[in-house]
Amino acid sequence: MTSAEQSSTSDKSKFALQQANEAKVDDVMRAMPHALGPEKSILSSMLQNPLEHIGTAVEEKLTKEHFYLPAHGIIFELLMECSEKGIAVELVSLVQKLIDKGLLESVGGPAALTELYSYAPNSGHFISHLNFVKDKFTLRSIINSCNEAIAHAFDNPEDVPQLLDSVETAVLAIRENSEVNRAVTIHTAVKEVMESFAALCSQEKKSQGFMTGYEVLDRMCGGLKPGEMFIIAARPSMGKTSFMMNIVEHICIDQSKPAMVFSCEMTTFQIVQRLVFSRARYKLSDLSKGLLPQKRDLVSIKRASEEIANAKLFIDDTPSITINDLRAKARRKKRDEDIQLIAVDYLQLMRSLSKQASNAREREIAEISSGLKALAKELGIPVIVLAQLNRGPEGRTGGTPRMSDLRESGSIEQDADMVGLLYRSAYYADNEDERKEEEGRAFLQLAKNRNGETGQVPLTFIAPLMRFETGPPAEEPQG
Repeated sequence: MTSAEQSSTSDKSKFALQQANEAKVDDVMRAMPHALGPEKSILSSMLQNPLEHIGTAVEEKLTKEHFYLPAHGIIFELLMECSEKGIAVELVSLVQKLIDKGLLESVGGPAALTELYSYAPNSGHFISHLNFVKDKFTLRSIINSCNEAIAHAFDNPEDVPQLLDSVETAVLAIRENSEVNRAVTIHTAVKEVMESFAALCSQEKKSQGFMTGYEVLDRMCGGLKPGEMFIIAARPSMGKTSFMMNIVEHICIDQSKPAMVFSCEMTTFQIVQRLVFSRARYKLSDLSKGLLPQKRDLVSIKRASEEIANAKLFIDDTPSITINDLRAKARRKKRDEDIQLIAVDYLQLMRSLSKQASNAREREIAEISSGLKALAKELGIPVIVLAQLNRGPEGRTGGTPRMSDLRESGSIEQDADMVGLLYRSAYYADNEDERKEEEGRAFLQLAKNRNGETGQVPLTFIAPLMRFETGPPAEEPQG
């Protein structure tokens, strides 16, 4: 390439760079999305007919932050204040209040209020104008959120997965308007509590949460409640996955509630296979013995398969899923399918990719546990989490578990709203006769219940069906 050609290429590169820089400057100088006309129209309608339009604004969760012009936000906030205190909305009083607050000049003086009062040609367009304002606010929120994400990304953070999770959280918060009026007043909270209490007293509402299908457990905990995390812990081979799926089956199929299962241990095929034959009450092990299903078995299997196929049950069998990935998938499924329950099998098979957790397993488990509890609260749904116990029960007579046996982290006990320790006495029998006597006998020791009583839930385990059922009261195993 000749020197002239090199010079020409260099000039073109400089020109392209200059154009790009100018484009960036133009983008920076562009005004944020706004709709001043609709903002004025909304305020005008509220001034002219406060009884109708202020109430609508409250229902639509409109806030001063939705207004692009600060003066409009000030006037809106003043109108809301007058409405809450039952003060009549009229120009003279509003001007005086602005004077008292030292804000009259900030809104443009008395003339600005007079202009607003007569601005709206037709209050019938209130809702459409309100939607204009909310849309522009959403666009501004997206821009601000993206700008923050870009700034953090340019800072070269070491914890990239955590940044990705925070970016997704911010974007979803915009979509769901979670940042608008999230705080609930104490008056509203007390009202909800008393309404629930009245319903319980009148037997209209027997539980505050979803029934698990186990009568004693439901009586003790009042059902699985929104925002709560239920830890089911056991030693290997105790049947904790079966117990969890029995609860999921009851809520998802019998109560028709959408649910999502995260399985780090079993495949989707294995889980669905268990569900179908357990619900049909058919022993799949009979096939290996050469026993073919009877007609009534086939009818039961067909009915069970149809019920499960029609249920809104979503299964993710990603092995060693990270807490960030699980939260992201759960948020999307809550948004798209309105899931009402999450079940995780199991906690110690999950991972956290944060820098703090990279060299400390106990810290990693703590982050996963707190992350699952935060997810339950964020989505407002119960989360069932399976956990492994350490070898503590093996060293005790009878093998009875304790809450201190939770493996690797005391934070699991701290984060959980309920902790159930699953136990089958036959597993620790000393001889064959004792094993036969204890066969099928199981217990769920509700060791922690933040909002209810603790105690023992007697169960019956039907091993060929991988199914737990409510059992008759049984004697406390000696330990």
